[in-house]
Amino acid sequence: MTGRGLIDIHHHFVPPFYLEENREAIVESWGGKLSPPWSSWTPEKSIEAMDRNGISRAILSLSSPGVWVGDASGVRKLARRVNEYGAGLGRDHPGRYGLFASVPLPDTEGSLREIEHALDVLKADGIALLTSYEGKWLGDESYRPVLDELDRRGAVVFVHPTVPRSCRTLLPGVPPVVTEIPQDTSRAIANLLYSGTLSRCRKIRFIFTHAGGAMPITYGRMVQFAPKELARDAPEGIAFEIGRHHYDIAATAHAPAIAALRSLVPASQVLFGTDSPFAPAESTVAGMRNVGFSDRELRAIGRGNSLSLLRRADREPAPFGGAITVPG
Repeated sequence: MTGRGLIDIHHHFVPPFYLEENREAIVESWGGKLSPPWSSWTPEKSIEAMDRNGISRAILSLSSPGVWVGDASGVRKLARRVNEYGAGLGRDHPGRYGLFASVPLPDTEGSLREIEHALDVLKADGIALLTSYEGKWLGDESYRPVLDELDRRGAVVFVHPTVPRSCRTLLPGVPPVVTEIPQDTSRAIANLLYSGTLSRCRKIRFIFTHAGGAMPITYGRMVQFAPKELARDAPEGIAFEIGRHHYDIAATAHAPAIAALRSLVPASQVLFGTDSPFAPAESTVAGMRNVGFSDRELRAIGRGNSLSLLRRADREPAPFGGAITVPG
């Protein structure tokens, strides 16, 4: 691949204070176990992994459980600290980092305040939302003011899966990241679609992670068993609503997942993402070359599509130039 480097749309960071102060809640949200990258992440290791894989810029986001960690009184402050820390990394490493800012849903008023600060003051590239909060998915009526504000702004909204409390220990011995993470993305998309939110919030540009999770596999059922109200709530149809949003391929650069996704959306809607540090960047960088994309599609997925989507992704010059070698 040639150009100024890959843009990693799905790149996590772990602020030290976030892990230190909320370790118990984070561990509980992941079914009682944390993978080693949680405690070993540093900006230096992040940059090293980017350089090793030809990634010129990464858009930072907080992984699940986000900032809603059970302390409602302190969640607004935590969101602000996390976002200020992420913006600070961008200043410390010019051109290397962007930010999808966290908001304290299900706190509506706090979320509206943080959207304003993140987009107007910090100049974040977009807003990161989880697929669900406390058993309510993103199309829930209680979230309408937040989604409508993001729509008014024409914001990029990065939707990251989480594991609902009721599903964290369903299968002993099977990590919820295997079974529940893909499912919650599918639930969120179905909820946004059936509630009419996708159609109503026409200006939001959603990014759904991990190739849409289980959604491409359940798409036929979404169509077959759609409620009769869908003709009113999504008048242009399911295919239109699904096909106009974006999907990253973090941890899903495998032939079956990509084949399912490509049956629903064109390559122009596919974005490069790594899920770093929780998945090795090398796996996506190498895998994307072996799933049938053309050279032109690889250039678009690796960089061009993100540049078209993000309002700030290429504002500052990236440190890479010339040819980028993607390991096979």
